[in-house]
Amino acid sequence: MKWFLYVLLLFCFGCQPSARLLGDFSNKQIRVEKHEQVPEVVAAHKPDKATVVEQYALAETDTLPVPIAEYLQVNSPLPYFGDFPLASHPRVDKLVKRYSGSNKVMFGHWLERASRYIPKIQLVFAAEGIPLDLAYLAMIESGFNVRAYSWAHAAGPWQFIESTGRLYGLQNDWWQDGRLDLEKSTRAAAKHLKYLYKRFDGDWYLAVAAYNAGGGKIRKSIRKSDSRDFWVLAEGSVLREETKNYLPKLLAALQIVKDPQAYGFSDLKFNPPLEYETITVETSTDLEIISGFCGITYNELKELNPELKRWCTPPGVKNYQLRVPFGSAAQAQLSYSQLPQDQRASYHRHQIKSGDTLQVLARKYHIRVDDIIALNNIRNPRALQIGHNLILPLKEGFKDLPENALKDSYVRSRRKIYTVRKGDSLWSISQRNNVTQKELRVWNKLGWSNHLRPGQVLVVSKPGKHVVAKTRSQKGPARKMIYHVVPGDTLWDIGRQFDVATEQIRRWNELSHEHILRPGQKLTLMVSAS
Repeated sequence: MKWFLYVLLLFCFGCQPSARLLGDFSNKQIRVEKHEQVPEVVAAHKPDKATVVEQYALAETDTLPVPIAEYLQVNSPLPYFGDFPLASHPRVDKLVKRYSGSNKVMFGHWLERASRYIPKIQLVFAAEGIPLDLAYLAMIESGFNVRAYSWAHAAGPWQFIESTGRLYGLQNDWWQDGRLDLEKSTRAAAKHLKYLYKRFDGDWYLAVAAYNAGGGKIRKSIRKSDSRDFWVLAEGSVLREETKNYLPKLLAALQIVKDPQAYGFSDLKFNPPLEYETITVETSTDLEIISGFCGITYNELKELNPELKRWCTPPGVKNYQLRVPFGSAAQAQLSYSQLPQDQRASYHRHQIKSGDTLQVLARKYHIRVDDIIALNNIRNPRALQIGHNLILPLKEGFKDLPENALKDSYVRSRRKIYTVRKGDSLWSISQRNNVTQKELRVWNKLGWSNHLRPGQVLVVSKPGKHVVAKTRSQKGPARKMIYHVVPGDTLWDIGRQFDVATEQIRRWNELSHEHILRPGQKLTLMVSAS
């Protein structure tokens, strides 16, 4: 049966090169086409200090076929292939107990969302020739929140930082972020995992750990411990606790996915699998127009195209491939072809006055000079004529400043914090969180004092741009629940589990910003009932 499934998956990608390996990963073999040689660069999920000497751009690929119905005829809503080696270890056992116990509600939501994204991810992994069960690593990274944006500026379902995303061809600008696109980011994740697998001589455990910590950190840990056994590395002092538990989280998740009912997940309401078609949008186009052609709402179209951060397709990008609901592409493409080009996007128009320059307008409207030039085909930016109209990359009729009316759709997390424990020092905290003592002193206004007290809360991550918790819109009616705090919990962790903002949890429970969570404490949460 397993080989039948593999044949089916490969059949879906008949246009792909045939020299892919999908079979026995236990032999630690992988073949890569010569034209797809992975460069010998130090490029990790999190940045290494080593210099990247070469970029690796993703090759152009055809849009994925949509054989989801056929795929699911031979798979459960949570497809599991057993092609990634499981392991028994106290860290794994502890996490299995947590996921099926105190965190069962959160993990159940993850499983329900997994059924929407896993089939697409596995189809990409099948084409790239890596274990299909590695698809569940996206659940550990983001809980399948495609718009997740972390305190470290990592974004999307695979949590790429911008520099690593660029290495794999994921474009990010004011209009779009390829890290949020499921297919593009998944293909990049597959390429990166394949590179790490090769770098660590065919050891998937080390490759997965390096996806979290960076290849340089894993190399350092190997040298210090004189071992290539992940479980030995996890007992050392080089890796952060986050990395030590990263692979165990994946293994615990796979153990449950293998037999959900055995762990009490028997009443899950699985989300329908993600299906869509694409149409070619020749020039920048208002998404509301396309949503009307498809008979859906603007928000529904945005959900299919999370890569788009704004209200229209990017100006200056020709033949953009826009996703539309399955079955609506033909009619939408026909309607679009009949729409005059000057009616495709309703941009705001500004009449040039004395004193106006492109820089002045860019500052006034919080937009980019380059976008004004591109939209208006300006050849000489210094030769603006008073009384003429300029098209600005703003939706016609906006009421507030653009940063309020046209916010991007990232779901951001706060800066990382740490609660001081007995025996902690600035040095030990800096090592644990991969920052310097000087940074800890500056961020927490400690001066030259080395005095720390148990229970003291320290900021242990770099400040980011707009690192504010965005209120998330809940789908479906809200229901009240009581959450019992477990050791290691933070408000950010709890908010991520249940898709609510940290500030909301504070308001619901009348907690101050200095409040310290304690194991056993009860928190009232209002979570989506759907």
